[in-house]
Amino acid sequence: MSSPVLPDNSSSSNSVAILGVLASGSGSNFEAIARAIEQGKLPAKIALVIYNEPDAFAKQRAEKFGIPAILVNHRDYKSRQSLDRAIIELLQQYNVDLVIMAGWMRIVTQVLIDTFPERILNIHPSLLPSFKGIHAIKQAFNYGVKITGCTVHLLSLEVDSGKILKQAAVPVLPEDSLEDLQKRIQVQEHIIYPEAIAEYSHHISK
Repeated sequence: MSSPVLPDNSSSSNSVAILGVLASGSGSNFEAIARAIEQGKLPAKIALVIYNEPDAFAKQRAEKFGIPAILVNHRDYKSRQSLDRAIIELLQQYNVDLVIMAGWMRIVTQVLIDTFPERILNIHPSLLPSFKGIHAIKQAFNYGVKITGCTVHLLSLEVDSGKILKQAAVPVLPEDSLEDLQKRIQVQEHIIYPEAIAEYSHHISK
């Protein structure tokens, strides 16, 4: 694993939060965060994007914003702990304050959580504590709920169980298909994730 030239974050770390983003797929939430930063809505800087799937589109999104994107392929590591240690090394090299999970499809270990205690944020496409785990939108849709949504929360070892930071409710309309519902939830994800990062980074900087 090779790293690009490290940026100098020393001048900005006192005024804005330095974010490290972990992504496995398209990276649409990452792009929403990056755009919020560009628009002055989120006082933060994304230092790097770590992705674990070689074909993840998150890499292309990062390159568009001029943000270093580093592949850490989980298949190259013998354990989840060794993968997390490699991720930690990069995050620390880039002086990351907050770790942002943006569609990171790997279960993290206590190694990562202990290194960044209450500094890892995740977004989940349901109104937690309902419909934890994978296929949350499909779970809610099949159950027949009338309202679902999305949740930004602190990461904990137990899946989708950390402290809730922000939520958005999304009604399930009678004519909705699963795809319709997914699209409307994603719209809300892109709104509340940057807002939650801004609010939480301000809170912890006090």
